[in-house]
Amino acid sequence: QVLLVESGGGLVQAGDSLRLSCTASARTFSWYTMGWFRQAPGKEREFVAAINWSGGGTNYPDSVKGRFTISRDNAKNTVYLQMNSLKPEDTAVYYCAASEGIATPIMSSYRYWGQGTQVTVSS
Repeated sequence: QVLLVESGGGLVQAGDSLRLSCTASARTFSWYTMGWFRQAPGKEREFVAAINWSGGGTNYPDSVKGRFTISRDNAKNTVYLQMNSLKPEDTAVYYCAASEGIATPIMSSYRYWGQGTQVTVSS
């Protein structure tokens, strides 16, 4: 069992930056691919970023590429999502997730999920 706890969400203005953190309980954190997903009100959950176990491979959708950066610190059991140039359409609950597979955007590949942290971007 892997427990994931997100933090760092909040209310910001368009153009601002925010860094989310997700800390895992597992001693084997470094074995897992980690991902970030988000869900806006009335919309389906969507992929935001993923990073493989070593941090050497990442994956982003076009909607955030160049603005968001995922990174990890295996010594701290933590994965980060640096979000720059935020837009109102980035408003959502952001979830981190852990997968035993590759850095994929496919939600069903992620076995463990956090409770989410709210990010609100005002215009």
